[in-house]
Amino acid sequence: MAERNEPLLLEGRELHKSHGSGPSRIEVLKGVDISVRRGEMTAIVGASGSGKTTLLQILGTLDIPDSGKLLFEGRDLICADETALSRHRNLHIGFIFQFHHLLPEFSALENVMMPGLIAGQEKEGVRARATGLLEQVGLGQRLHHRSGELSGGEQQRVALARALVMEPDILLADEPTGNLDSLSGSLVFELLGHLSRSMGLAVLMVTHNMELAASMDRTLTLHDGILSISKKQES
Repeated sequence: MAERNEPLLLEGRELHKSHGSGPSRIEVLKGVDISVRRGEMTAIVGASGSGKTTLLQILGTLDIPDSGKLLFEGRDLICADETALSRHRNLHIGFIFQFHHLLPEFSALENVMMPGLIAGQEKEGVRARATGLLEQVGLGQRLHHRSGELSGGEQQRVALARALVMEPDILLADEPTGNLDSLSGSLVFELLGHLSRSMGLAVLMVTHNMELAASMDRTLTLHDGILSISKKQES
């Protein structure tokens, strides 16, 4: 668990976001404040359509807010151009989603290596990191299997390794266990906890699984465009 005096890694201030215009305009985020510290695991829960994925996309710079600030280690990202944001995502943020989005024509190892190769990193170094991560997630014997030859849980573990191959500071996870059976989902969550502790990785996860959320350092609830901390965790 992250120490409460750990410096802020990522901070959103007064984030507003709307969809549509005129009579059909929907205000999704109404001044959301959120802070993320290194090594901390945070769950975001809320009803379907409450804006959880929108918030995650803004924090990952895949979307921009209508107003507000987004600070990474004190640096405001809102004013950065797309080239700088793309580099920021590549170097500092890992993404994992409900569906693994693996490239079916490539092996598990090649899928995990892909972000490093796209970044122009030296191939053998990327291969070594990717191999090590796949071994950590229990797939050392499945390096050269294509995604269609892997179970759903194995595919999601490959996606987790791919999200971590660039050694990011933050992992943003959108329902990463939602498409898995309970056993596979528990394994993926345990791996996330282990990697968060061993790497000092900040994990921010959107989930509908309240049991899983209760196992994390903090649970935040998004309701009616406002983010609040779970009452049981305020003390």
